[in-house]
Amino acid sequence: MSDTSSLGSFCLVLHGHVPYGLGHGTWPHGSEMVYEAAADTYMPLLAVAEELAGEGLSPKFTMSLSPVTMEQLADDRFKEWFAGYLEFKANSADENYKEFEWRQEGHLQHLAYLWREHYRRLLDKFNNQYERDLLRGFRELQDAGHIEVMTSAATHGYLPLLREEVSIQAQVKQAAQTYERLMGRRARGFWLPECAYRPPCIWGQPPEVEGPQGETWPRKGLEEFLAENGFDYFFTDTHMLSGGQALPVEIRWEDTLGKLWGKIQRIREPAGFDNSKNPHLAYFVGAHFEDHPPVAVFTRDPYSSQQVWSAAHGYPGDAWYLDFHKRHLPARHRYWRVTDDSGDLARKEMYDPERAQERAREHAGHFLWCVKETLKHSPRPMGRQPVVCAPFDAELFGHWWYEGPDFLKHTLRWMHQDPEITPMTCREYLAANPPFSAVTLPEGSWGLGGGHYVWLNPDTAWSWRRIYDAERDMAALAREWGATQDETLRQLIRQAARELMLLQASDWQFLITTWSARDYAEHRVHSHHSDFKRVAELARRYGRHEWLSDDDWAFFGGLRDRDRLFPDVDVNWYRVLDHPAT
Repeated sequence: MSDTSSLGSFCLVLHGHVPYGLGHGTWPHGSEMVYEAAADTYMPLLAVAEELAGEGLSPKFTMSLSPVTMEQLADDRFKEWFAGYLEFKANSADENYKEFEWRQEGHLQHLAYLWREHYRRLLDKFNNQYERDLLRGFRELQDAGHIEVMTSAATHGYLPLLREEVSIQAQVKQAAQTYERLMGRRARGFWLPECAYRPPCIWGQPPEVEGPQGETWPRKGLEEFLAENGFDYFFTDTHMLSGGQALPVEIRWEDTLGKLWGKIQRIREPAGFDNSKNPHLAYFVGAHFEDHPPVAVFTRDPYSSQQVWSAAHGYPGDAWYLDFHKRHLPARHRYWRVTDDSGDLARKEMYDPERAQERAREHAGHFLWCVKETLKHSPRPMGRQPVVCAPFDAELFGHWWYEGPDFLKHTLRWMHQDPEITPMTCREYLAANPPFSAVTLPEGSWGLGGGHYVWLNPDTAWSWRRIYDAERDMAALAREWGATQDETLRQLIRQAARELMLLQASDWQFLITTWSARDYAEHRVHSHHSDFKRVAELARRYGRHEWLSDDDWAFFGGLRDRDRLFPDVDVNWYRVLDHPAT
């Protein structure tokens, strides 16, 4: 069990994900989304962890990197283009410096100098410390026990709405395989994209999507896919910790196969057992938990999360922080602070780095107080230490909220110095505080309204028609030709699988619904569906020994060069489903 002298544990969870942008445009959407995430978020977070570790304070946060993000960071194109991006940003800041010097604007000149030196440091670190391999930084920190790196679905597919079970299977299996190839070990934590979950059920195609209606079939719960592939835990939003009562269980510790626990079984309620559900404890998940390896779930703590996410009261909206929206063209450096919530860019005042850093320290102190207050009022049933689990999109820290990494640095440093709080990675917490009960979870997500609306609504229903069409086609293609030993045919089918996975990314519906990049997202849905259909047809024609033209081969070669992620995708994932629902 964990240290009973502290109030409880704190698990910071950061989910890093960028949709596949390499080869799909540059700015404002495309590869520059990857560069910005790497420069604004991933490298600053690595710097925070390295600085704390250098002080002898192990940062102990859990970082999710989606497989599609990891593939892009490992891509040779990214390594070359990102170095060029950093050099451009440094040089453009130098041009701003000269411009402001000529205009005799001393404060702006000072800020331009800071930007220039910032990007020069990033470039030097990228080239020399990481040798252009950012994943190396995460690997080294994890291998030293300072952080835990987990994974997510292959292309961040919105799993509850995918039509074919084999599609979910492929998204999960590819995640496990990519992580092991790039991180050198098995992943144990899994971020369900958009925290979207579906229990075992009798499922039918959503009525918003045209197609065969009335047809239903049994489907597995998402925890079953995770269990089959060796994962220990995932995350859910606060409102989803409902459903049936918590059931007491007993853990069998033999045959763990590298997981934290062996099988679990239901037991009679022990004396004093509390079957209410507490968001500050971990639980095993599922209605059929005795039939598969157990998987645990953490629940997002609403109080601490609100301090960051709240539009009205969240820290990032503070008047002294760097404003995200107002930029100096053409290189788009930022020189102004939030100032107020009017939305009027003309009213923005100049940024004051020293004052912003003061606010980051003040907010870190307030956040520490919030966590302690939450833990003070959390029960400790069955000797388990309560936990405040604070999951966030990683890109909030640094990209959207420039001072966010410094806020985290102060927070984690002070937590390590406070004997009443124990910062832990998620797997460390579960090892010290194994769940003693299991719960069922309802279907839902952390999106607006707690359901699927952000991803399935009148503006996005057409995209699901294309996804479902491609899913059915992929399953049929794999059944017909998946066992082939012809390597060319196998490569054609593998490319079809890559295009399907890219089509399934949850980003496209999110960008359409929020109008963040609607035109770009709609184009990506259309193009991936079209590319999938064409390469699938080429595979069938080749399999039937029909002639393929030079244009056909040129198309295939260009597609493989552009969408070159997941070199180890396995066609058989779409051919046979492991452990079908009954």
